Amino acid sequence: QVQLVESGGGRVQPGGSLRLSCEVSGLSLDYYAIGWFRQAPGRDREGVSCITSDADTYYADFVEGRFTISRDNAQNMVYLQLNSLKPEDTAVYYCGARRFGTIGSMVSHLVWDYWGQGTQVTVSS
Repeated sequence: QVQLVESGGGRVQPGGSLRLSCEVSGLSLDYYAIGWFRQAPGRDREGVSCITSDADTYYADFVEGRFTISRDNAQNMVYLQLNSLKPEDTAVYYCGARRFGTIGSMVSHLVWDYWGQGTQVTVSS
């Protein structure tokens, strides 16, 4: 059974940092890309970052160098370090898995195979 479990969200002030974790079970990161998406109230789910099975990485333009994605294959964990957070980063952050996913898979959340339950990130003073 495939499970993705996000953690690490919370409430921070503008300029603060958080580290999101995605614990993956039931599949191998050797064959799956892991993507981070986010969804704010009233908005569509949008791609933030991903790391492929070949360790290629992608960041959305709005990241502007503030976020870093990484993974630990031995622990089946993927992380998203969020720095210099802005109020507009407020959203529920989800991790998704796609078998043999590529950078191009970030075009739409609809092509991703599995999802976690999400973790809330709130940036507010």
